[in-house]
Amino acid sequence: MENNIETKYNKLITAVSIIIPLAVAALFGVNLRKLGYDVEPLNFLPPIYATINGITAVLLITAVLAIKNGKRKLHENLMKTAIACSIAFLLMYVAYHMTSISAVYGDVNHNSILEESEKLAVGSSRAIYLIILLTHIALSVIIIPLVLITYVRALAQRFDRHKKIAKITFPIWLYVAITGVVVYVMISPYYVK
Repeated sequence: MENNIETKYNKLITAVSIIIPLAVAALFGVNLRKLGYDVEPLNFLPPIYATINGITAVLLITAVLAIKNGKRKLHENLMKTAIACSIAFLLMYVAYHMTSISAVYGDVNHNSILEESEKLAVGSSRAIYLIILLTHIALSVIIIPLVLITYVRALAQRFDRHKKIAKITFPIWLYVAITGVVVYVMISPYYVK
């Protein structure tokens, strides 16, 4: 039977899990510069939010090691920090896309003309990039309710249920964090300078 804390947060978890992806999708399509606002492009953000993704991955691994070694308070603090990093990433990601021209993988129009063999290599690696990007995006939507449910179960001190869902949440969240870095590394040559 669910704890009162879990029941109390179920509607909020559902709402947040729907609102965040919809808001990000809507804001992703809004570019303030294209709307005529004189805002500086925040082109410095992608390496910062990629680094935050990397830090999140390290925090997640360290948190799992902490709990396996019986360090519950350390685990709790690391997980709260990982959640804060994910929120910071999301805010920076949206801010970047609202103020800057999005990079397109393989777009060399703004850089240099590639030789024919280089174009072929870009085409091949583009398929890999798109697979990583699409799985990253899909799982980043799925991870929102999983993280929230996992967190609320810990908050409710339902550690049996927390541990059960954490075994699902951890690898997905870790994949999202790591692929966030990979996506950045792959797309970074195509950022408009």
